[in-house]
Amino acid sequence: MFEYLVKRVATLLPTLLFVSVLIFGLQQLLPGDPAKILAGEDQDPQVVAYLRARLHLDEPLPIRYARWVGGVLQGDLGESVRNQQPVTGLILQKLPVTVELALLAMAIALAIGIPSGIVSAVGRGTAWDWAANAFALWGISTPNFWLGILMILLFSVQLGWLPASGYVSPFEDLGANLAAMIMPAFVLGNAIAAVLMRHTRSAMLQVMSADYVRTARAKGLGERTVVLKHALRNALTPIITLGALELGTLLSGAVLTEQVFTIPGFGKLVVDAVFNRDYAVVQGVVLVTASAYMLLNLLADLAYFAVNPRLRR
Repeated sequence: MFEYLVKRVATLLPTLLFVSVLIFGLQQLLPGDPAKILAGEDQDPQVVAYLRARLHLDEPLPIRYARWVGGVLQGDLGESVRNQQPVTGLILQKLPVTVELALLAMAIALAIGIPSGIVSAVGRGTAWDWAANAFALWGISTPNFWLGILMILLFSVQLGWLPASGYVSPFEDLGANLAAMIMPAFVLGNAIAAVLMRHTRSAMLQVMSADYVRTARAKGLGERTVVLKHALRNALTPIITLGALELGTLLSGAVLTEQVFTIPGFGKLVVDAVFNRDYAVVQGVVLVTASAYMLLNLLADLAYFAVNPRLRR
């Protein structure tokens, strides 16, 4: 397993380098000049020239890329041209909010999607199967922003149970934090739960007809043991893959959901940076997101060893 881990890390490094080239190169294709935007409406040529020199925009592209990569290797993602703050500090401010929202949403998705997928597969053709499939179809078809608005109207406006928007740090008030995060987390988790349910059902139906499952039943094992210990464990591989990808998507920032509930996470940060032509912030957020995807895929590969003994051999 250690040898496999070393090989996977060795393949991640050139991939991350290639991703950094794409991030920096494609960023330059965005329309607009940050120096002219910062110069204001007058756009005095001397001020624009000064700003371009200060932001190193007058240097050749390879030199600017090398300068940026050198800073990244030292933990310096540059400085925001809009508010003159380090990008690393801005990301560290927003990252805990997005991580909390992503983990809560994924917990809700796992708690709903996997059990409903198991019940649907075990009771194939029954009313439970139809109900689970109807839930999955509803979850996949419902837009997140529409569901979020409906939940605000019901639980905030009509019932007054939960705050309509805003964010409170869990270190300040844990109860207020959970009250503010439960609705956006459910909105995000609902859609992922529907996808997880479909994949869990498909994987369970495939393994339930396998020889080892029939052998376990022939030995007289209980149905719960057969389903949870023998069938589910072997069906977890595609579920782990999907879970890692969905968690990476959540960490990249749920833009619409964060906008609806006014959550100050990655989504709002990157949207503001794009509109303000704040290249350093966009590059930093995308690089952190890409790194998170790679790390989650690595953890998913390691999780395969835990659920599938054949890989350990």
